[in-house]
Amino acid sequence: MGTSRMGKAALWAGATDKRFAITISNESGAGGAKLFHHVGGESTKNLCKRFPYWFCKNFLQYNGRDTSMPFDQHELIALIAPRPVYVASAIGSTITDSYGEFLSAKYASPVYKLLNTDGLLIKKWPSVDKPSFGTIGYHMRTGNHGINLYDWQQFIKYADLHLKEMKK
Repeated sequence: MGTSRMGKAALWAGATDKRFAITISNESGAGGAKLFHHVGGESTKNLCKRFPYWFCKNFLQYNGRDTSMPFDQHELIALIAPRPVYVASAIGSTITDSYGEFLSAKYASPVYKLLNTDGLLIKKWPSVDKPSFGTIGYHMRTGNHGINLYDWQQFIKYADLHLKEMKK
């Protein structure tokens, strides 16, 4: 589990290490759950200027060219399949692009379904504070960038549900 920069790292860890039973990414934005091809929130230009040390040097070639990337973040989420992954957003966090994070979870869902899980249970961007607990979980909460009690409550419900399923 990680928030913001560590939300990016959590997704990468979940995709590259199968020992993680569940991956939770909270407010991870660009380079995390947010689609680069969805214009909004953080951009490569912002990331390369403010945090050039977060990514490899090869990433710099996409500075200001988000939509020209030959991949996008839903593919990172799909690499976690069929293990559970939860993406959390906040409506007041414009930098992380809540809608772009939701779309990434939605676009990863076909891979989960191919691997006989339910993927993301919702088709449309949900109302605020209405979580979805499919194998791909998602919520968008009220508030700004960060993590709060509501987030933790949803993460615990999600983990309880999926860890109990894994024990069966």
